[in-house]
Amino acid sequence: MDNCKTEFYMRKAIELAKEAYDDDEVPVGAVIVRNDEIVATGRNRREKQKNALLHAEIDTINNACKALGGWRLWNCEMYVTLEPCPMCAGAIINAHIPKVYFGAYDFKNGSCKTIVNLFELPYGFKPECTGGILEAECSQLLKSFFKRLR
Repeated sequence: MDNCKTEFYMRKAIELAKEAYDDDEVPVGAVIVRNDEIVATGRNRREKQKNALLHAEIDTINNACKALGGWRLWNCEMYVTLEPCPMCAGAIINAHIPKVYFGAYDFKNGSCKTIVNLFELPYGFKPECTGGILEAECSQLLKSFFKRLR
């Protein structure tokens, strides 16, 4: 893992999370990279769109499929500011994204390391996953958002 490259892309995901924050959405952002180029971005849009499916990862996968003209993202990497939930981990598996990097661990819904690791179950595709990338910055953004809500 190239730490400079990984941090660069995670910072791009953090920028998207900040956009979500400014739009009163839970601040999660994601990017999909292929051959060292960002091919798609996304962020949480559940509140404004009133759609439970619009997590940052789903938004980004959808945008990548459109940009690349197919549903198999086998030559891509995902960078996301929060550990994916079960729905998003399932979408990552189904899109065949081989590598996922995330920032903050999710102790309520995390499904790549924390509560369960769906990537280790005997599905036909098993992504690699690395957590804790710029964790403090990603976590602080979430804490700040939820503190503001209270």
